[in-house]
Amino acid sequence: MAAAYRENLPLLPGAVDSVRDLAARWPLAVASSSPRSLIEAVLTSAGLRSAFAAVVSSEEVARGKPAPDVYLTAAERLGVQAAACVAIEDSSNGLRAAAAAGCRVIAIPARSTRPPRTRSRRRAWSCAT
Repeated sequence: MAAAYRENLPLLPGAVDSVRDLAARWPLAVASSSPRSLIEAVLTSAGLRSAFAAVVSSEEVARGKPAPDVYLTAAERLGVQAAACVAIEDSSNGLRAAAAAGCRVIAIPARSTRPPRTRSRRRAWSCAT
């Protein structure tokens, strides 16, 4: 998968600029269920590795998502309480994990989990993306 991402990294429009803007104001961490090697490959391919002060994979903690361990460890590595963090998540298990850790949570649905775009839903999804 890392090789495929090196050739075609599926990032949301504006994601790289958004991460850079956020990193200029606050310390950022990645708290992911993906293997550490894949996280590093994606961050490097996107040119964003230096934007993150901490990177935590579920491989590094006792329990993966939906348990809060990966978020608690990420907050610890940033030197803050999880309650002072905002988590941006795209999966239901990630939402549960971040909330269980005490983070404020922003849901950005993954393209594969979004409901079909209908006229009535277009406006809401346009605001969210």
